[in-house]
Amino acid sequence: MEAIHPVFCTIVPPHVLDRLARADDPALAGPARRTLEADARQRTHRRLTTVLGAPAAAPSPGAADNKVHRTVHDAEHTRNLPGKAVRTEGAEPVKDATVNRAYAGLGATFELLLSAFGRNSVDGAGLPLNATVHFDRDYGNAFWDGEQMVFGDGDGEIFLDFTLPVDVIGHELAHGVTQHTANFSYFGQPGALNESVSDVIGSLVKQYVNDQTAAEADWLIGAGLLAERVQGVALRSMKAPGTAYDDDVLGKDPQPATMDDYVSTGRDNGGVHINSGIPNHAFYLLADALGGKAWERAGQIWYDTLTAGTLSVTPTFAEFAQATVAASRARFRDGAETLAVLKAWEQVGVPVAKKAKP
Repeated sequence: MEAIHPVFCTIVPPHVLDRLARADDPALAGPARRTLEADARQRTHRRLTTVLGAPAAAPSPGAADNKVHRTVHDAEHTRNLPGKAVRTEGAEPVKDATVNRAYAGLGATFELLLSAFGRNSVDGAGLPLNATVHFDRDYGNAFWDGEQMVFGDGDGEIFLDFTLPVDVIGHELAHGVTQHTANFSYFGQPGALNESVSDVIGSLVKQYVNDQTAAEADWLIGAGLLAERVQGVALRSMKAPGTAYDDDVLGKDPQPATMDDYVSTGRDNGGVHINSGIPNHAFYLLADALGGKAWERAGQIWYDTLTAGTLSVTPTFAEFAQATVAASRARFRDGAETLAVLKAWEQVGVPVAKKAKP
C-alpha cells in the first residue's frame, strides 16, 4: 500500500466561501474571509505535518475491545487545537449542547462502521475519535485535518452550528476512513471520489441514526445547517445534485448529476466538491434500486471497494466504477446487486467495462 498522506478536508466548498467573501454585506463577507483565512492556515499546517512527519501515535485503547473512545474539546473561539477537553468517553452530558452533539455524532459514526462493516473506528484499529468545537469566531466550516475533527459555530447569517447535522460529523470522520483505506489523492476525479465517499458514509450515518430505509431518507448533506435567510435545504443533494440551494448570496448549487455536465476547473482542487455529485448520484440510484437499509448492500459494496486494495490513489470515476462492479460480483455474484451497480453508473454516464464471463 502506498504511504498515507493525510489531507485537509472541509464540508463547505471553497467556491461557496469565495462568493460570500465578495458579498456587499460585511456581516456575510467578514466571517467568510475569516473562515477562508483559517482554512488556509490549517491547510498549510497539514502540508507541513505531512512533509516533516507527525509524532508517532500512541497505541489505540480501543484496538482490542471494539469500543469507542471519544474526547470532545472546546477551542473557546480560538484557533488553538485541540483545545480544552470538556467531555471524555463515558462522561455524563454537559450543559453545552454543541459538545453533546459532537460526542453523539462520533459515537453514531463508530457504531455504523462497526455494526455494518465490522470496522473498529476509522483506522480499523480502534483509533480514538477526537473533536474540537467552538473553533474560532463565526467560523463557517467543519474539517478533518488528518488526525481529528473540528467544528465551527457558523455565523448565524448563512451557516448555523456545524454539529447540528449528524451527517456532517459522519462525512468528516469518513475522510479518515478513506485516508486509512484507499487513500485517494485530493485533486480532480480522485478528490471528487474522496468527497463522495464521505458524503455516502455521512448519509448512511444519518440513516442509521434515524433507522431509515433508502426510500425514507432525504439524501441531503447538511440539512439543517443553512440559516433561515438562505434559499436552500442543504449543502448537497445526492438524490438530485444541483438542487440543494439557489440563493441570491450563495448562488446556485453547481453539482452535476451526470458526466454530461462534468465541470472542468482548476478551483476547489479541480472541483472535488462539485463533481462529487456524479458518484454521489450513482450511489443514490443504486441504494434506491436495491431498497431496504442502504448500508446493508449498497454501502457494503462501496466499503468493499474502498478496502479491497485494488485501486491506485488516483482512480478515475470509470476505474472506481469498475472496482464497485468487481466488489459486487465478489460478494453477490451476478445477482440483482451487480446489475443495479452497472445500471447506476450507466445512468450517470460513467462507462463500466463489462468483463466477459469465462
